[in-house]
Amino acid sequence: MNPIVPCCRVVLAAALAIPCMLSAQETGRGRKYVPPPPTAKITVTVTKAANGKPVENAAVVFHPIKNGKDEGGLELKTDENGKAKLDVIPIGDTLRLQVIALGYQTFGNDYPVNADTREISVKLRRPAKQYSIYQQHSDQQVGGPTPEEQPAKPH
Repeated sequence: MNPIVPCCRVVLAAALAIPCMLSAQETGRGRKYVPPPPTAKITVTVTKAANGKPVENAAVVFHPIKNGKDEGGLELKTDENGKAKLDVIPIGDTLRLQVIALGYQTFGNDYPVNADTREISVKLRRPAKQYSIYQQHSDQQVGGPTPEEQPAKPH
């Protein structure tokens, strides 16, 4: 068997494949480039509700929601100024934001992303006493002071 024959087969196959690929691109059957959508620059500022001081190292979780479907989560930590910045959420999506910090209630809310910039302020609160159906309760408002915490009445 002649060693040149297999080589000629490869060259012949390549020569036949190239016009097929070119004709697929000309007829529009190939893949088309779709540019990514424009994104918004989002800045989240996390502070303490009690005194307005920034909360450093809080976890800020970004969940882009497109057509009602969660597209995954991205987590950033706040800097010493309580800020976390992200610029990959597409304009037109909804942003589901979650903020988690040790010693504070977890915060969550949805925000529409309609412009190329979005500023979000989050004020974290300390955990509150939880209501339990297994405890005796007076007619006081839920979450109010317990009888031990109420000031003594003058006699």
